[in-house]
Amino acid sequence: MSHHLDTPLAAQTGQLFLDDLYVFDGDLSTVLIMTVNSTITGAYAKPDFHPEARYEFRVHLDGADFEDLTYRVAFGAADSDGRQALRLNGLWGPAARGDDAVGETVIEGHTGETATGPNVRLWAGRVWDSFYIDLSLLGLVNAAVDGGGALDLAHWNPDKAQNSFANSTVAAIVLEISHDHAQLSPGARIGVWAATKLATDSGGWRQINRAGHPMMWPIFWPDDTHFTGKANTRHPSDDVAEAGKAIADAIAATVAATGTSADPRGYGETVARELFPDVLSYVVGTPTTYGFAARNGRTLADNAPEVMLSLVVDTAVPSGLRPDVAAHLRGDRFPYVMPA
Repeated sequence: MSHHLDTPLAAQTGQLFLDDLYVFDGDLSTVLIMTVNSTITGAYAKPDFHPEARYEFRVHLDGADFEDLTYRVAFGAADSDGRQALRLNGLWGPAARGDDAVGETVIEGHTGETATGPNVRLWAGRVWDSFYIDLSLLGLVNAAVDGGGALDLAHWNPDKAQNSFANSTVAAIVLEISHDHAQLSPGARIGVWAATKLATDSGGWRQINRAGHPMMWPIFWPDDTHFTGKANTRHPSDDVAEAGKAIADAIAATVAATGTSADPRGYGETVARELFPDVLSYVVGTPTTYGFAARNGRTLADNAPEVMLSLVVDTAVPSGLRPDVAAHLRGDRFPYVMPA
């Protein structure tokens, strides 16, 4: 019987909407975390993970345009206790770049439990969201970028900032990969992005959403609330050709109106090159930070919103929030998140 998975309505579930991607140094390991299905979106649905979907970590090696390693997580239907069976498959080489290959089963387990396999361990379930931002600040930047106008912070008081994500939860997939992994040993240069894909009625797979750098959708595509824009379905290798000029133009217009650069056009093009292709770059085994001095992976604590908002308008945009606002929602040991 058809599940009508090809209809736009089928994709409009929080289970497929990526909230954040994190890549950081763990305990002699690299940690990859994706979060979906936030309670703050209004599209929240249970069970936490779609049983007809794939959740993928895609890894590019040494600056390659295409991935050479994909870890794919699939879930079963929820049982009477809300638990879902899960399976992690690994794909290497050309097989990692498409949807046809099945790959090798690495781990099988259930949500809410740690599952262990060769050089990897996996945990998935609902957790408290440690992301933090005052969404009223985002609204000010949205207004400037969307209209090509000047950023007006005259009525923004960082001292009164409130975390809009306080008490919200997300569904998280945490994958920890040992430094003993042949391709992810210390010093390896990687680029990581996440994707959600939904099974189609014809037997194929349709990419619904993807994530690389933080805040891309909230800043540049804030009206794409149903995730129907082309940015969701394309591969990062097509980012520059298909959206590089549009992003550069939007940044240049805002920076010109704000008056923060003598060369707004050049600044816009520079930032567009920094953000595209939209993958999170990281050197395995090195200190992780998504900050002003450098962007090397991203930890759960990083104030990524402040960094991104400031980068886009070429001026300091104080968020008024510090990492300690959500310190109680992060852990320093696997799975690094706090189950809700």
